[in-house]
Amino acid sequence: MGVGSPFCGKPNPAKVDRREVLNAIFYVLRIDCQWRVLPKEFPHWSTVHSCFWRWRHNGTLEALHDALHQKSRVKAGRSAYASAAVIDSQSVKTTEKGAHVVSTGPSKSKDASATS
Repeated sequence: MGVGSPFCGKPNPAKVDRREVLNAIFYVLRIDCQWRVLPKEFPHWSTVHSCFWRWRHNGTLEALHDALHQKSRVKAGRSAYASAAVIDSQSVKTTEKGAHVVSTGPSKSKDASATS
């Protein structure tokens, strides 16, 4: 993912270090700032934003996340893929009775329901 890596597509891959683009994306996500206020040590905000948008929509970010997740599991001595999941009553939100929520339509005004 270094300079010259065709990871982003447009803009010109020879001019943008993809690792710096990733660092800028991590910065925006961690600091929760706007794209336009990226510090000057990162690539131009429009380049970072366009790469983020493209990678998000073509599946690159998800593939990168999955690969890093698997690698971290293996490094921790576990299987690359999770084999089980636990769901308890605190993590699953339901209605009080455990049934589907039925919403009623808007109530009519008193004038509309008054009998003459």
